Amino acid sequence: MVILGLNYYFHDSTACIIKDGKLLAAIEEERLNRDKHTQAFPELAIQRCLKLAGLTFADVDHVAVSIKPTTHWFRKSIYALRNIKSILPFAGHHVVNAYAKQRRFWIWYNNNYDHKQGPKVHFIEHHLTHVAGTFFVSPYKEAALLGIDGSGEWATTWIGHGRDNNIKKFGESFFPHSLGSFYEAVTEFCGFKPNYDEGKTMGLAPMGNSETFIDQVRKIVEIKEDGQVRIDLSYFNYQKIVGKRCSKKFYETFGEPRMPNGEFQQYHMDVAAAFQRVLEEKVLEICDILYKKTKADYLVIAGGVALNSVMNGRIIRESSFKDVYVMPAAGDNGTAIGAAYYLYNGILKNERNYVHDNPYLSTSYSNEEIKAAIDKAKLKAEFVEDIGERAALLLEEGKIIGWFQGTMEIGPRALGSRSILANPAFPQMKDKINAQIKFREAYRPFAPSSTLESYKDYFDLRVEDPFMLKVCNVLLDKQQILPAITHVDGSARLQTVDRDTHPLYHDVITKLGIKTGVPVVLNTSFNIQGEPVVESPFDALRCFYSNGLDALCIGNYVIEK
Repeated sequence: MVILGLNYYFHDSTACIIKDGKLLAAIEEERLNRDKHTQAFPELAIQRCLKLAGLTFADVDHVAVSIKPTTHWFRKSIYALRNIKSILPFAGHHVVNAYAKQRRFWIWYNNNYDHKQGPKVHFIEHHLTHVAGTFFVSPYKEAALLGIDGSGEWATTWIGHGRDNNIKKFGESFFPHSLGSFYEAVTEFCGFKPNYDEGKTMGLAPMGNSETFIDQVRKIVEIKEDGQVRIDLSYFNYQKIVGKRCSKKFYETFGEPRMPNGEFQQYHMDVAAAFQRVLEEKVLEICDILYKKTKADYLVIAGGVALNSVMNGRIIRESSFKDVYVMPAAGDNGTAIGAAYYLYNGILKNERNYVHDNPYLSTSYSNEEIKAAIDKAKLKAEFVEDIGERAALLLEEGKIIGWFQGTMEIGPRALGSRSILANPAFPQMKDKINAQIKFREAYRPFAPSSTLESYKDYFDLRVEDPFMLKVCNVLLDKQQILPAITHVDGSARLQTVDRDTHPLYHDVITKLGIKTGVPVVLNTSFNIQGEPVVESPFDALRCFYSNGLDALCIGNYVIEK
């Protein structure tokens, strides 16, 4: 049985292919069309997934889509009539836009299939594709389930329980009572692009003092006894669908917003810190409710808010759950995978036979293809038999390298296949990469990667973190030797690297450890600000020559400036 999973209704359009329960390929459209967080229909991704899986359109038995447009339509309509002065913005977003997206899907479908004989199409509720789909590819037979985002069809938070192939919903919260929208508002206040730059807000928060505004922000969000989210909407305008997300009361309470690219004032940082802390506290309250209802050892969390790795770290440390599973593409990109697996395991009731513990599911390129790209660009490169050894030597010398190896990752985090690597022992490394390579805000931190065998010698984390989604503390006696990856509050967004999952990346870290005594590398995505992560050798060469990278390790070839 072949299932094509699609996310085209929301941002980060994505496609995936599963065959008999095994995930064969998953690719974000942005990697191919080079439009970051694209909402374009994932036609290129579909074609590439089929090619990687060795399949054709005729082989597809089912198409699973991560939206059920008619869900909660009555609730949405009543809300619009009661609360929105002008119906035009609502109609534009929820009617015209929805029609256009569905029309685009059916044009694609009818271009490739006979409507009567083509694969069956399944439209699946968004939050089910988030959290239930994630549960089905988690390593857990039983878990508490938590989905949190801005909104799907209309739901914003989903809580429940999973056991084997069965999903039980305890409840949902609905727009405008949204923790995702709450956090998008402060992202806009801090001068960033909402629904796009929330990671910047998370990174800014440790620069501020949460105590300055914590009392005011705590009053904005309430978690009911049943886990329902309630937001004091007097601070916001996002519920009006159009315009700024913050209200006059928000500005009167917290101050004037930062203009994009403007200077940060201390109060901007303090507000970010307070909103981040309250998000963590409120999600921990939900976790406590979930644990009391389920007594499950494990939690599965999904949705855009699940990318808040600082929040996830606190769940690990402070909740009653032993561990948390967050898939590498926890946002809307992962709903293509979630839709496919909710169909396969939840609707069709096939036995669960796959764990999504390997994020390397996309494209790869041979040395021959890489050499052809280098020759076409009229560049000179050195062929190196032991690329791991050469990379470790460059890192030991303080060089910053582009690292293009093996199969590309799915999700927003670079996990050792399309990465920029550096030696975190050099104190100036963070500032240099932010200014000369990534061209981004100076405060933003970088993540470390360490081997599964060694990470506990440097980081205070009791569980594995292969997808870089659980922030932990750098051990106090190690912070001075790892200055480039230690944030101002002593934290780091660690990736633990398993030899079996990515042997070449593990080899580089191990060999750097042999040379320096510290098996840790600085790892950030191979791109510059505003662009998607590189996908092809051409992308890698273009990025390499558009910034201050010192060397490029691409396949077995090395290019140095």
